[in-house]
Parts: sequence; C-alpha cells; structure tokens
Amino acid sequence: MNLKSNEPFWLLKNGLIASYPSLKSDKECDVLIIGGGITGSLIAHQMIEDGYKTILIDKRELCNGSTSATTSMLQYEIDVPLYELTEKIGRKGAVESYNACSDAIDTLEELSKKIKSKAGFKRKKSLYFASKKKDVEWLKKEYKARKEAGFEVEWLSADQVFEKFGFENTHGGIVSKQGASIDAFQFAHELFIHNEKKGLEIFDKTEMVKVEYHKGFNLATVTGGSTIKTKKIIYCIGYESKNLIKENFVDLKSTYAVVSEIDNDKFKNITSTLVWNTDDPYIYMRTTDDGRLLIGGGDEDFYDAGKRDALLEKKEKAILKTLQKIKPDYHFYPDFVWAGTFGETKDGLPYIGEHKNFKNSYFVLGFGGNGITFSVTGMEMVSLFMKNKKHKLSQYFKFGR
Repeated sequence: MNLKSNEPFWLLKNGLIASYPSLKSDKECDVLIIGGGITGSLIAHQMIEDGYKTILIDKRELCNGSTSATTSMLQYEIDVPLYELTEKIGRKGAVESYNACSDAIDTLEELSKKIKSKAGFKRKKSLYFASKKKDVEWLKKEYKARKEAGFEVEWLSADQVFEKFGFENTHGGIVSKQGASIDAFQFAHELFIHNEKKGLEIFDKTEMVKVEYHKGFNLATVTGGSTIKTKKIIYCIGYESKNLIKENFVDLKSTYAVVSEIDNDKFKNITSTLVWNTDDPYIYMRTTDDGRLLIGGGDEDFYDAGKRDALLEKKEKAILKTLQKIKPDYHFYPDFVWAGTFGETKDGLPYIGEHKNFKNSYFVLGFGGNGITFSVTGMEMVSLFMKNKKHKLSQYFKFGR
C-alpha cells in the first residue's frame, strides 16, 4: 500500500538520514518489531530500555511510509471531542484517554532532551475555532467538558480570536495550553540511531512474508528466506494493518497538506500555536521549525494512491480557499504539496493490544490525528504486555470493543 504521494515535505527537507542492511541470515530475539516509522522507533526505544534483545524490520527504508507525510502536530485533543467520547465510552475512559495524550507530549519533550534531539520539539498552544455559527453551541460544550476535566483552556470570542491571531470570519474558539510540534521523521531516525548503539538490530527493505506460531515463540520468515525466532512480535504497521486483519476496524482516509514560506508580519502568534477548526473534515495549520507555514485538510475516503494523488491540485485549491477566508489579506505561495493516508476509528481511539488471531503478538496502531501521542502511550502498554500485565486503557483500546 502506498501511504503517501511523491513529495512529502519531511523527506525532501531531511533527505536520507540513515539506511540499514536487509536481513540475509537467521536471527533470534526476545522482541521482533514490524514497522520502522515513528511508532516503531518509540516501541523499539522502550524495548531496549527494558532490556530486551530487539530486532526491527521494515519493508521500505525506515520512516518512508506515513511518517514522512505526517503533519507532526502533537495535541492532547482527540478527533472525537471529549464530551462526545464521554457519551461513547463513559467519562472515566474518555478523560483518561485525553490525559494519556497530554502526558505523551510531556514524555516526548523529556525523550527529546534525553537523546539530544535536533528534531525541533517546540511547545505550542492550540486554537480550536468554530468555523460556522452553528458550531459554537457544541464547541462551548466541549470547552466546559475540558475545563471540568482539569485541562488548561480558555474561551475566546470571535473578536478575541482576531485580536490574538488575526483570523477573520471565525465564531470564537478554545485555546488550550498543552500542545507541541516536532519533525517526527527526523526524531524517529534519531531514536533508531540512539538505540542501535545500545543493541537494537535494524533491517530495512526486509518484509515479513510468513509467521509460524509455536508454543512460547513465533518464527517469522522474511523476504529472501531468512527467519527470525522471537518470543513476541509487536506490529507497528499503522494503516497497513488493514491488509493483515480481516475485520473492518478502521476506515482509511486521505489527507492533503501544503507548505510554503510564511510572512510572519501577516500572522499573530502563529509560530507558537497549532490551529484547527470545526469543519468536517477540519483544516489544520502550524509552522515548521524552518519558518514555513503548513496547512492541510480536505480529508476523504481512501481508495487507492493513484486516485488520491490525482486530487492534489483540486485539494490544494480548496485548502487555500479556506485559508483565504480567515486570512483574506494573505497570498500563499505553495512550495510543497502532498497527500497521506490515515485511519479513522469509530471512537477516535487507537487499537493497541492483543488480537485473537495472532499469538504471542501485540499491535500498536495509533490512528487519527493523535497517532504519535497514542504511540507514546503504546510504549507503556507494550512494556506492561511483556510483563503479562494490563494497562488502565487496555479495555478502551482493545480489538472488538
């Protein structure tokens, strides 16, 4: 499955940071991680920290799937509003899921400092504004739910949004203190480099083609015929899990993004704020660490990469039309345009846990706009899984829920 179009900004910006050999001999390990994106890098880090002999494989070069197309917005807000998630799964699970995403941002900052990352982790506020007058009622309901749950939020009127951010044609919105951004492509590579020095074995251009389940271990066969004997397999394959798991547990969507240089004089506080709105699908916006403006949206059902990429020009125009509505005096000159694929679940939550059809295995599938923060929660959940323990969010993230 092709998870991105031909010009993802992060891949062009960073180039090929590192490459690894393909597997050409039989191996044994405690943990085999399938998938070398940002999720795989985080899980591999946790496994090395926990002292397990760990091997990671990817059928591409590392981070060349959806990680190269991510917008890398780090938010505690889940795609399903807190008040609505509360109605779906109860207040305890909803608040704990939101708190987990909030805690994940703090964890990413700590981890970034620990490995001396140069991926540009930056603390930011988040503005979630009402794009239509009819959205104000439920957005204020969401504001109240977040405030009651203990999140640092502030309600701004339309005039206050204009005063603080210079955005026109809004109807007010929520400003949240907790948020951040990072170059996830670079950060994932840094984690791989850091942990390879500590014993992580990495093989790219190595695809798992078959798994045999035995008592106490699995035997994975990869392209070329080599095998890996492992006690546990951790699947960090994101949206490609759709090809592996038979039931319909996630809907694939295409999203589109545009990047350009930015005139900071035309914007207020944009470098320190993540921006998104109540449209369905919503638009999102942030600056990059090299001084560009990234704006995206236009989500729709994914059918195949060709059809997705054929819409690039049309989606670019639609996204920029939305930008012009809130910034009518600003002319945006696109430098990069690309598309990526993401997953949408019925409740906005990830699938992290065991699956009945895959023995000695665990899945970390961080779907939606919170893929990275969900994957950080997955680090703790996998660590407990290896010790035969359950995480407090396991019941909310499990398959078959």
